[in-house]
Amino acid sequence: MLVCGYYGEHNLGDDALLQVLLAQLPPAVQPLVTAWDQPLVRGVFKVETTDRRSLVGVLAAMGRCRALVLGGGSLLQDSTSFRSLLYYGALIVAARSQGKDVILWGQGLGPLRRRRSRLLVRWLLSLATAISWRDPASTQLARHWGLRCLEGSDPVWGLEPLPWLGLGGPIVVCWRPASQLDRQGWRPYLEALDQLAAASGRPVHWLPFHRGQDRELLAWLEQQGLVPQRLRQASELLTVQDPQAAMARFQGAGLVIAMRLHGLILAALAGSPCAALSYDPKVAEAALGIGCPCQDLALPPPDTLLASWQATLDQPPQASRLELLRRGAAIHREVLAPLSSLA
Repeated sequence: MLVCGYYGEHNLGDDALLQVLLAQLPPAVQPLVTAWDQPLVRGVFKVETTDRRSLVGVLAAMGRCRALVLGGGSLLQDSTSFRSLLYYGALIVAARSQGKDVILWGQGLGPLRRRRSRLLVRWLLSLATAISWRDPASTQLARHWGLRCLEGSDPVWGLEPLPWLGLGGPIVVCWRPASQLDRQGWRPYLEALDQLAAASGRPVHWLPFHRGQDRELLAWLEQQGLVPQRLRQASELLTVQDPQAAMARFQGAGLVIAMRLHGLILAALAGSPCAALSYDPKVAEAALGIGCPCQDLALPPPDTLLASWQATLDQPPQASRLELLRRGAAIHREVLAPLSSLA
């Protein structure tokens, strides 16, 4: 079975999706995973891989497989590029032309900003054998197009939770570059973070969730003269290689302030107190489910921002909310169950 996604791109969220998908596969199924950093994915997940950036190679690999699974995230979208949408469309068409099942597992639908994208995706979805969505908006659009499908929570909620050990622990920030924040737009968030760290006497650990996009953020903010000296002295840049290592860091945090969707989810699964900064509606939706504070980056930060972070410090989310989200993630297993007959 060919498992296609944004794997091995040094994004902990996508690797967390792969971890859950592999755990939900029927035992007899042998996955072949598309990945960029193939040694990393093979080493962490113990699976066979093929280069995801080579469409010719992926199509050749499909010839050895009996089904195609698009695994998690929002693959059918054109915000990355229309070319990306064509890539996944080519895989779906190739699989169906060879008589193979096509399963969309735990997907988000869109954004689809072009009319031609919406027309293409509507047709591609009609080719799918089974579909499960990770959010109500995706389900609603698919149903508007006349498609029947399952809806669950984000699949990453399917990871095993950890007990929180972070009382009095550091503040961990899981931040990324965001189009809503220009140079001056960062200032109030950094000032609030500085005041929070100073008032609580906590160090600040910067955890890059996407190595390529996030790792240089702190250095860039420092170069722009935006990081107060006190915050700079309290800050430490972390390096983690896999989702479990990230959860271990979150487990010992007194507060995690996350922009990354799956950073927020992994922090909650680690039992950590959470606050969100939303660059995308999916982050705000996850924060609503967790019941944690969330600031929309498209809006000016309120005067109560610091107070909301202070109130959340050392206050973990309600376990009942997290359990409900974890049950929702189990729904995606249903679209994978028929693969056992192909093994």
